[in-house]
Amino acid sequence: MSVVKINALTVPAEMREQLESRFAARAGAVEGSDGFEHFELLRPVEGTDLYLVYTRWASEEAFEAWHSSQDFARGHGQEGGEHRPPASSASQIWSFEVIQEAGPAA
Repeated sequence: MSVVKINALTVPAEMREQLESRFAARAGAVEGSDGFEHFELLRPVEGTDLYLVYTRWASEEAFEAWHSSQDFARGHGQEGGEHRPPASSASQIWSFEVIQEAGPAA
């Protein structure tokens, strides 16, 4: 059963461009991970300063393996002495199991 991880990032208006640039710069970094299924970066349109980072994984184990990987560390500025201040002021991880899904009619 697939799992969904949503990272809800509180991003001040002056940091939005930087956050989006960071994600664009590491495009492709997660796609080769075992068990990875889908990624979306969702920009708020109105009424909130929350960006949502949506990822879908084949299993909890696949997510945990990526989360503890060097690829994750590099993508989040935690390796090689690189220390960038975060673009977000807060972060929460929401976890879900996919129990039903639908796609476009054939």
